[in-house]
Amino acid sequence: MPHPEPARDHLPRTVWLLVTARAINRLGAFSLPFLTVLISTEYGAGAATAGLLSAAFGLATIPSRLAGGRLSARIGRRRTIVLGLTGCGLAQLGVAAAGSLATVAVFAILLGLAFELYEAPSQAMIADAVPPALRVRAYGLLNAALAVGGTGAGLIAAGLGRWDLRWLFVADALTCLICALVLHLVLPADHLRPKTGSAGNRGALVHPWRDRTLWAMFVPGTVFALVAMQVMMALPLTLDRRGFEPADAGLLFTTSALTIVAAQPALRLRRLAAMSSSRALALGYVLMACGLAWYAVARDLPSFVLATVAWGLGDALVMGRVFTVVAGIAPPHGTDRYLAAYGVSWGIATVVAPVVATQLLTHAGVTLTWAVPAVLCAALAAVQLLVVQPLIADSPTEGRPREAARSRPSEHAENQNEPRPIRS
Repeated sequence: MPHPEPARDHLPRTVWLLVTARAINRLGAFSLPFLTVLISTEYGAGAATAGLLSAAFGLATIPSRLAGGRLSARIGRRRTIVLGLTGCGLAQLGVAAAGSLATVAVFAILLGLAFELYEAPSQAMIADAVPPALRVRAYGLLNAALAVGGTGAGLIAAGLGRWDLRWLFVADALTCLICALVLHLVLPADHLRPKTGSAGNRGALVHPWRDRTLWAMFVPGTVFALVAMQVMMALPLTLDRRGFEPADAGLLFTTSALTIVAAQPALRLRRLAAMSSSRALALGYVLMACGLAWYAVARDLPSFVLATVAWGLGDALVMGRVFTVVAGIAPPHGTDRYLAAYGVSWGIATVVAPVVATQLLTHAGVTLTWAVPAVLCAALAAVQLLVVQPLIADSPTEGRPREAARSRPSEHAENQNEPRPIRS
């Protein structure tokens, strides 16, 4: 019978607030998949036009992610989080109220520019709120919350979408605005650091793109994001070609979410928790490769479900570790910018994945559509062990802190205090 964890292993209040708010926000994020449908049905635009506008939204999320990292350092994390959520809410209200295709296009791009402002400061706030040993658990909890919220979002979309697609954007906007208000009230006040290049602020001057260790995480991370987005895009089309209802993909996405949630206690088992980040990531990639290969040969729904379980277990391992590693390799006060830079991988995947998925299905068929990403995931496992592991071996998450990270305990202790007034 397992013993209860000591109090020092409990996640702090800030983490639970961010995870809960993000889950609620994700619960409302059911409008975006219907953007192309709205453009096509309400304004009579062709598929090519709808696809271009969706791609424009995806491109806009890339500078949004980078801006989130910079703004959090300049105006504070709480302010950036509130700004991003408020911007998303207002942009979605604009989409819902638009009277022309041009107006929808403007608000869709504005939505993309605000869409990722939240991510880097919230992830960095989680990293600084817990010691390195608890980051895997904290980010795993965030991933599980997003998965559950995404499942609920699909159910809500199924109801509201039958009434009027514009109400999807109104409901999504309301969740963003409510979350912005709640987080403004409950998160610790922003503690702005000196803007001058003082000795204690040198980490903020390090440009993340000049760090080869970040590049070693970013390149495989982009491939992983591309594969993850391809699953979302190609699975409904695959089911249709295998003779099932495309809507059955909702069952599989729910299975994935439940698997990620159920895997959280297992990730805290001593053997898995003590595993190095590179080995855990490699194991996650292998499990994902098995699930994807299973999709390639699946012919019945139970096979698709079991493949999804394998994929979900791999996703739980990877998502709990990648942000932990990136936060660990960041210098003092540079966590926001490193996480923002790494997050660009998801912006790239958002733009590229729809094209890759549809082209593979059209020209290569179902089997190769899933065999290709399966091979990529297997390759990621090898790259993680042979190339990335030597570069991240000196990060705090691997137990040998590098020089730039040794001042982090004082930063952690500072962030554990009660909310403080803003200092200039």
